[in-house]
Amino acid sequence: MAVGCAVSPGVAGCSSGGAPGGKTTSSPTRTPPGPAGPAPAPAGAVGLSPAGVTTRVDVPAESTEEEYYQACHAAKVWMDAHHRPGESLFEPYLAMLQTTSTSTAGTWNTRWSDLTPARQAAVITAVRAAADNECD
Repeated sequence: MAVGCAVSPGVAGCSSGGAPGGKTTSSPTRTPPGPAGPAPAPAGAVGLSPAGVTTRVDVPAESTEEEYYQACHAAKVWMDAHHRPGESLFEPYLAMLQTTSTSTAGTWNTRWSDLTPARQAAVITAVRAAADNECD
């Protein structure tokens, strides 16, 4: 007895060749939905401050020059508005980005949690430059 199987997206079917009238039976298979959001960074690649703020993502940063400038400029504008003499606003700004439920220009109008690790690394690089007055 010959057995044949076929698989296509969402449908799998097998035939033993013995079904009445030569009909092939099939049953739909369900593929579980993909993970919500981007894949996480590799283990050990994320650096957290004592306050729990992500301050490092050790993957190659991914942004265009224009996106880098946009993120850096948005961070600098925020830092200038929240100026605290003698205090770095690097971590407070990142904390704001990571805890807000809305998107900002500093994350290219994407929520922090929806950014890939490479995009998070790019934001952190731009924010560090803003904190050091190096956007231009």
